[in-house]
Amino acid sequence: MENSPSFISDQFYTKRVSDLHFRHLRLVSSGTSIQECAKRMAREQVSCLFVGESADQIEGYITDITLRDEVLAKGLSPDEPVKLIMEYKMVSISPDASLVEALLLMFRTKSRYLLVEDQFQFVGWISRNKILTEQSQGPFMFIQSVKEARQISELKSKWDRMPEIIHLLLSRGMKAAYVNQIITTVADTITQRVIERVIKEIGPAPAKFVFFVLGSEGRGELTLNTDQDNAIIYEDKANEQRESVRAYFLDFATRVSTALDQIGIDLCEGDLMAMNPKWTHSLSHWKRNYESWIADASQETAMKYSTFFDCRAIYGEENLLDELKGHMYKLVESAPERFFVNLGYNALQYEPPLTFFRKIRTEKIDGEKQFNLKHAMRTMVDLARVYALRHQVQATNTSERIQSLQGKGVFSEAECQELNHAFSYLMALRLENQAEIIMAKSPQPLNWVKIDRLTKVQTVTLIEIFKVIRDFQARMRISFTKSL
Repeated sequence: MENSPSFISDQFYTKRVSDLHFRHLRLVSSGTSIQECAKRMAREQVSCLFVGESADQIEGYITDITLRDEVLAKGLSPDEPVKLIMEYKMVSISPDASLVEALLLMFRTKSRYLLVEDQFQFVGWISRNKILTEQSQGPFMFIQSVKEARQISELKSKWDRMPEIIHLLLSRGMKAAYVNQIITTVADTITQRVIERVIKEIGPAPAKFVFFVLGSEGRGELTLNTDQDNAIIYEDKANEQRESVRAYFLDFATRVSTALDQIGIDLCEGDLMAMNPKWTHSLSHWKRNYESWIADASQETAMKYSTFFDCRAIYGEENLLDELKGHMYKLVESAPERFFVNLGYNALQYEPPLTFFRKIRTEKIDGEKQFNLKHAMRTMVDLARVYALRHQVQATNTSERIQSLQGKGVFSEAECQELNHAFSYLMALRLENQAEIIMAKSPQPLNWVKIDRLTKVQTVTLIEIFKVIRDFQARMRISFTKSL
């Protein structure tokens, strides 16, 4: 990568929202005319204006883009009140949050502006451009460049650069959770660009739909060794339209997955993709799927479909997935005990690689002693998932699930810290290992770590982490399987 040494600004990663000179709120009432709002924006040289009687009663906002898209493009009279065009979906952040968190939140919510909220009071706002200016070069400008890419070859070149970017971020001490989110955001953005391209090729969808991701991408925990796990929900249509609607989405999904595979996001070996007719359905069909899985509650079903409880919308009508999730949580609330018992067994299949003498147990691969990091992490993912479903925690990210479970009194503060530190450490080691293998063009499997490459500190830390996993497995045996 060109200019690698200056790729990351160290100072950027220590800055917080409060370190920026965020702008004060400019407020207008909902009855103010559009023209008066535009005059004020021009006079005060701001690109955003908030609508409300006070900072405590903000109803919405308008931007220069709102004026372009909702007024000029539609020929709306500038004498109309601003409430007719204002946007309602506002996102806020604490002044204590880091700039990294702010940018990730903006990319995740597709917001160009964030309200700054301090002790339940809105005290100002910041723009994406303001934060990006602070950073000059770095992963967020890279994400922005991905958003602007359109050709498959260009998107592929962006994805090919990820290992070096991730290696640099980790070497500068960025938290694994943020690195996961950056990989996930890039993968999401690439998928969104591909979807837009396919819709342009085959024409608009004949029904409202949502394209959603599952597994590690659904949890926001993507690594560099990722494949596609996705599905489609479309709105229920009249009988005479069902076949044509379904045919469109299967063709659409096949084109999307084929393009993603060309870019380097591999096809799923287990065929868990929207191009598989099993995973593209109407909303009512999806609801019946979850009803069947939860009612059946067999061990085989739990192992097959547990990943469907880690899902996240990345394109289309998010309310379709929200409705499905709402239905799912109602089903889980009254699920039979064996549903949780069999989900719990998933997390008990793995035996931490510790020998009787408290050393790391390895396997020989290509003549070298290695162990699999993914298996250890999968256990923690499964553990967090089953506790989250049992206690109606709706987060899908593993660390967020653990944090929420502490809030509900399921885990103590010490247990929460222990689990999250363990998960974060394993993730950082896994990402760093993958980046190095890919950059070295080594044939070594990406999730296996050579024991000889570890320092003494890393080895001791891993042994302690494997003990933590073993202790929590024992707890789960008591909680979900009623036996030691």
